[in-house]
Amino acid sequence: MKKLTSAAIAASLAISAFGLATVPGATAEEVKVPVMSQGERKSMDLPDTGQTRETVRQRYGDPVSTSGPVGDPPITQWHYPGFVVYFEYNRVIHTVVKPAR
Repeated sequence: MKKLTSAAIAASLAISAFGLATVPGATAEEVKVPVMSQGERKSMDLPDTGQTRETVRQRYGDPVSTSGPVGDPPITQWHYPGFVVYFEYNRVIHTVVKPAR
């Protein structure tokens, strides 16, 4: 099965909607940006994987809001102005930078 990119899907929809002919050999380019290589991330001071809740609280203060725990194992989110910290039990499992607005 072929993997379709969003550009290929959009082109396919345009072809269907407007009756456009396909161009033989035309391809779409897929651009992937891994989460861990986000440009903003390198210049930010973020919690590291494995840190405890207490360590995060001491360094970054109280979160603006929290959600969870949800699931098994229990996952909790701590929301800060520029990022969200995900905890499994008492340890950081990931930190996600919020998109700039």
